[in-house]
Amino acid sequence: MNLIYKILNEQQWNQFQASSLFEGSPIDIQDGFIHFSGGPQVAQTANKHFANQTDLYLLTVDGDHCGPNLRWEVSRGGDLFPHLYGKLALSQVISWRPFRQDKDGLFQFSEQPAAE
Repeated sequence: MNLIYKILNEQQWNQFQASSLFEGSPIDIQDGFIHFSGGPQVAQTANKHFANQTDLYLLTVDGDHCGPNLRWEVSRGGDLFPHLYGKLALSQVISWRPFRQDKDGLFQFSEQPAAE
């Protein structure tokens, strides 16, 4: 299983659940693909792009179920990041959980399976 992760705010997550399809956040739409992170990249992505946000959810997706529209491309710091050139179906989400900062105001992440 090739796990990838997407961070959404509560409004985006609620809309995704209601429609069963996610076309992307504003930055995803602007860039032409849905941004994901691999496990080692989640905390850095959260701390860089979502600092001080409290209404976040972390979605776990099996990248193997995204088909050929998922590409690992060079991005921040020369790392390969997963980008989905298409829509994400709710059925592709394996699990989700609230994603909160620790007492020091930082996001931490470990690739432990998350319960729904």
